[in-house]
Amino acid sequence: MPDLPIPTTLLLVPLEDTVVFPTMNVTLPVDVGDEERVLLVPRHEGSFASVGTIARVSERIRLPGGVRGAQLEGVARGIAGAAHTDSRGRLRVEITEAVDEVPVDGRTRTLERELRAVYDEILEQRGDDGRVAQFLRAITEPGSLADASGYSPDLDFNDRVKLLETIDVTERLELAVSLQRDRLAQLQVRRRIREDVESGAQKQQRDYFLRQQMESIRKELGEDDGSVFEDYRTKIAEAGMPEAVREQADRELARLERAGEQSGEAQTIRTYLDWLVAVPWSERSEETLDPTHTREVLDADHAGLDDVKDRIVEYVAVRKLREDRGMGVSASDPRKLGSPTTSHAGAILTLIGPPGTGKTSIGESIARAMGREFVRMSLGGIRDEAEIRGHRRTYIGALPGRLVRALRDAGTMNPVILLDEVDKVGADWRGDPSAALLEVLDPAQNGTFRDHYLDVEVDLSQVVFIATANSAETIPGPLLDRMEVIRFDGYTVAEKTAIARDYLWARQRERNGLREDEVTVSDEVLELIVREYTREAGVRQLERELGTVLRKTATRIASGKAQAPVAVDLDLVRDALGRQKVFQEAAIRTAVPGVATGLAVTGVGGDVLFVEATSMDGKGSLILTGQLGDVMKESARIALSYIRGHAVELGIDPHAFEDREFHVHVPAGAIPKDGPSAGVTMITALTSLLTGRPVRHTVGMTGEVTLQGRVLPIGGLKQKVLAAHAAGLTDVVLPERNRQDLDDVPADVREQMTFHPAMSIDEVLEVALEPAPVAHHA
Repeated sequence: MPDLPIPTTLLLVPLEDTVVFPTMNVTLPVDVGDEERVLLVPRHEGSFASVGTIARVSERIRLPGGVRGAQLEGVARGIAGAAHTDSRGRLRVEITEAVDEVPVDGRTRTLERELRAVYDEILEQRGDDGRVAQFLRAITEPGSLADASGYSPDLDFNDRVKLLETIDVTERLELAVSLQRDRLAQLQVRRRIREDVESGAQKQQRDYFLRQQMESIRKELGEDDGSVFEDYRTKIAEAGMPEAVREQADRELARLERAGEQSGEAQTIRTYLDWLVAVPWSERSEETLDPTHTREVLDADHAGLDDVKDRIVEYVAVRKLREDRGMGVSASDPRKLGSPTTSHAGAILTLIGPPGTGKTSIGESIARAMGREFVRMSLGGIRDEAEIRGHRRTYIGALPGRLVRALRDAGTMNPVILLDEVDKVGADWRGDPSAALLEVLDPAQNGTFRDHYLDVEVDLSQVVFIATANSAETIPGPLLDRMEVIRFDGYTVAEKTAIARDYLWARQRERNGLREDEVTVSDEVLELIVREYTREAGVRQLERELGTVLRKTATRIASGKAQAPVAVDLDLVRDALGRQKVFQEAAIRTAVPGVATGLAVTGVGGDVLFVEATSMDGKGSLILTGQLGDVMKESARIALSYIRGHAVELGIDPHAFEDREFHVHVPAGAIPKDGPSAGVTMITALTSLLTGRPVRHTVGMTGEVTLQGRVLPIGGLKQKVLAAHAAGLTDVVLPERNRQDLDDVPADVREQMTFHPAMSIDEVLEVALEPAPVAHHA
């Protein structure tokens, strides 16, 4: 049939979820009447595509059931325009034929070659018999080659419509390359998966036959699985297990014998038996319970911390007396558990203090003094209860908990186990590890601790547990109730200087490759480094600064710029560490009214903070800045309310509050702060502002305050006093009810400072504020 010119108006034939491209031949159940051309437009959920395919009616046919149909041949793309209904009620549309215009450029030809290469790779993956490849080779036009992607069964309806609506030949080639590359990648993945599955099945068959051959060879040689079973029997017999554990091990070994080495669960049973025999059931360290020796070891390893050392020596002395007098109580004796006589023997020492104060290292010293093995368990950040109790054996890759692993690593049943960072244990949907620690740290229960993996009782009553933490506030209450807390409140300047001289200097000198006769330092220089380059409760930053000085010295000696011995002096310190980093700024900050010096406790020890107050025109509101917590904000409101209510007594004009608003700021603004102990400091700052009397620069203060002006007790007094001493303050105002806590402050610090216990805010202001100026009358 000769090609007829394409009319400008054609019958619209909607195709539900079907796309026909030019050059495609299709048979559709549609009555085209006497039409020679129709427009086939894809439709999905009532929405038509913007471009259809102009199709020539090659034959009208009768389909099964008497339905009229037509064989159609795609000719070209047609862009649908305005639509109307003809006299027979059929929808007709005006069309614009879109002719493929092939640009004469290198990119179009490159895309054409790339698309043909992708087609070839797809056919190779699918396994073509040659007919599809021949069909593709017969296509000479780039646009038709891109349209051939529409034959792909893997393209979805949206991708086909997008390809049909792409008029530009080059863009159509780009789209076809992209779609076919995605299809190729999918085919390659499917092929890899199929090959992996086939190879895995072949490997299983091969392994099975090889195992059968190995079994036959062992039988011929007289070497069967019995040697493995006998090996386990020997290990179980030599492990010294308790009777219940021995029975469990024998049952599991019998299971292994029945199942055979080739069974699927053999490896699981063997792993379980390996862990059972790895626990040192019958091993004990020969314990040394000598209080004098313990004190000698602690003094040799640590300077200062006398109160901590005294408590540890007491702990060892009580254990010694109980052992010598036969008063030791086994946790397996239920008649004596929880009796008052067991309280000292079962004490769980918990060392709480800022970082760098020697908590972990003193745990090692305790183990050495007692002649026990030492194992450190880091609990910081763990959130899974199975870390403590172990995983049940039903899980793949299950393991015992950390306690059983610690016993294995120690090789004895009575080691010293340090539970490090116990305050940083978390909890989530996997359980609460701190709840599991309740049983572990209870002397009345830990004699029958049951690990989920071993599923037998493990006696932890002979283990000495020592816990460390930076803060007691984040330890759950029931867990803290089982602990005896020993506070590490930090070191004085003198103690830091002694630690630097006797411990840190020698360690850093060795780490930096220097001999003792090559570098020397005086106590004065060490104290200067402590005062001017560190502000911490511990000594970690001090050790880093000493390491910096020694590295600078080692560099000078190695480069020939200095000859040994080198005496570290002020010039060398400034050259290595730079300018002074820590300043005593209380005198400068409190020189103007409205600034008071407070004392606080942070996660890294005691600290000095300044409370600043100012006023301005306003509506009587209170502005609070410095990342203050809710409790601290309430303290500021209490302070302003108290001053307003007692303005006359404080010498403040009651009209001073009218049309004024007040701003209280606590530097540094980037650090969150909270707690009630800044109450007296806030009242002092606001009173100083309103009376014009500056705060004495030598005074630091702490204490909670009530609306009646009573000063209530606070915590962490020792750390606060040490921070005040390090900051150069000489007077400390504290609550009267904290007077007895001054006994915890080192004697040399008490001698250098003056303490002012106060019951009411009037006593605080009398000490803290400079005297009011005396008025002179002519």
